[in-house]
Amino acid sequence: MLPHGARDLGRVHVDDYNVELRDNGAFLGDQANKKSFQAILDRWRNGLGDADPLPDIPTKELYSRKQELESILLRGDPIAAGVLLGAIEEFSQSLRDAIGRFLHVAAWRDTERIVVGGGLREGRIGELVIGRTAVLLRDSGRAVDLRPVRHHPDAAGLIGSIELAPQWTRSRFDGILAVDIGGTNIRTGIVEFGPDPGAAKVRKLDRWRHADDEPARDEAVDELIGILRKLIEAAQAEAFRLAPFIGIACPGMIRAGGTIERGAQNLPGDWESEDFNLPARILAALPRIHGEPTVVTMHNDAVVQGLSEAHLMRDVTRWGVLTIGTGLGNAHFTNLAQRDDQRRG
Repeated sequence: MLPHGARDLGRVHVDDYNVELRDNGAFLGDQANKKSFQAILDRWRNGLGDADPLPDIPTKELYSRKQELESILLRGDPIAAGVLLGAIEEFSQSLRDAIGRFLHVAAWRDTERIVVGGGLREGRIGELVIGRTAVLLRDSGRAVDLRPVRHHPDAAGLIGSIELAPQWTRSRFDGILAVDIGGTNIRTGIVEFGPDPGAAKVRKLDRWRHADDEPARDEAVDELIGILRKLIEAAQAEAFRLAPFIGIACPGMIRAGGTIERGAQNLPGDWESEDFNLPARILAALPRIHGEPTVVTMHNDAVVQGLSEAHLMRDVTRWGVLTIGTGLGNAHFTNLAQRDDQRRG
């Protein structure tokens, strides 16, 4: 079984993750996350005053209505579309600058590709941000390929847990349980392996927007355990061969023992306490799955989202992932097979 937060994960080595860069004393991630985009859009709206062409609702609420914003871009009022395009351009410039800072970190040097996930990636506006940032990077002379994570944000952080699971789970079972904990949502699901890595999919999904309920830490954990129990029961009712394995994606630096060193400040309550061990709590509540001893492995959420893309990175050696949501998650990988081929060559 892999230790929590392991660096060697079969096909890849995790060079670094949860890098906390600062700019004038503030976290760099605060300039390129969901709240930053909302603040930029709000500033563009306020600049027009009474002539603001967007619907007369607060920007925070408007941002959550992504389909409405996309409709404005495609066939809405031209000035309203111009406001959105202005915000996309400004945020893309901030993201380009943030990526430039990452590329100067030792672990990120010689990066060939970066995939972008997280909540911002959902929908056309996020895709336009990624596309515009890719153009800005090339224009500034940075030879790095930027593209969106292939899977929907609800799925990527769950599917990546397959790379954390022991090999025996694939030979004996149909899928695993996976958890993706974020600053706004906790996603929990059954991930089905499929015949090859590219065919993996989320068979059942539960998405709890805990930010609306504002639970205490232990209340959030109890709710999560309850959701896992329901998924286990659903798998049994459908005769789905569920492996006794639970993969957890969680923000922060993950210690080998399962506690969180730092970086979990956006989660409800104190998740960085040395007395709090989420994998141990889950294992104590769910010691067996369908009669077999449970195995629980936890890693950083950006690492796990990146792992959902690992099978698509065989043409590069060094690559990274950025997750743009409540914060700016990050991880960098080296493909071991490609690195070894280069050394032999």
